[in-house]
Amino acid sequence: MNKIKYIAVVLMAIAGFGLQQADAFTSQLNVGNTAISGFTGPYGTVTITLVNSTTATVTFTSNTVAGNIYLFGDGSSVALNVNATTFSATGITGTNAGTGFTPGPFSVGSGNEDGFGSFNLRINSFDGFTHSSDTITFTLTNTSGTWASAADVLAFNADGFDAAAHIFVTTSPANAANGAIVTGFAGEGPGSVPDGGTTVMLLGAALGALGMARRFLMG
Repeated sequence: MNKIKYIAVVLMAIAGFGLQQADAFTSQLNVGNTAISGFTGPYGTVTITLVNSTTATVTFTSNTVAGNIYLFGDGSSVALNVNATTFSATGITGTNAGTGFTPGPFSVGSGNEDGFGSFNLRINSFDGFTHSSDTITFTLTNTSGTWASAADVLAFNADGFDAAAHIFVTTSPANAANGAIVTGFAGEGPGSVPDGGTTVMLLGAALGALGMARRFLMG
């Protein structure tokens, strides 16, 4: 009987983990403006993880395609159109696994991303290429309401985009001494792919584990 109880506890722990991890939404920066249109996207990904109804973690991650890496940097390094009347962006950090880079420091504002319209949140990195990042992470806090899900955190702007970034194209692995091949902007537009069903899969696994645990306890 003790063994059955132990198995049940493990299964419920797995279920709880699945439920905690379920509410995440990932999409792609798949549309480049004219300046970088000659380079194949997607240029990066945006992952929104809902911590609770008023807090979300956001991570922009650069992509490497055909030997080139797409870094985020300078003014308008990354931008979101947040689905909230008032909100804060805190704990902003940037990393760069390349050589000779010092990401940030970062500042917060709002405004236009070239070719992709106006966003109510823009995160700017100090200076240019040598301060660019391959990941930028921060916390969003809704101070005017709540979010029902990770997919509810962002809203499309008037041009149909909810995320964008200032892209520095350089050869991979990134080296500050090489400089950027070209710079431009990319946005999350039509054709972006959400998390591919990961949320549903994890939720299903969690509920299945709970059902198994219940059968063990009743057996």
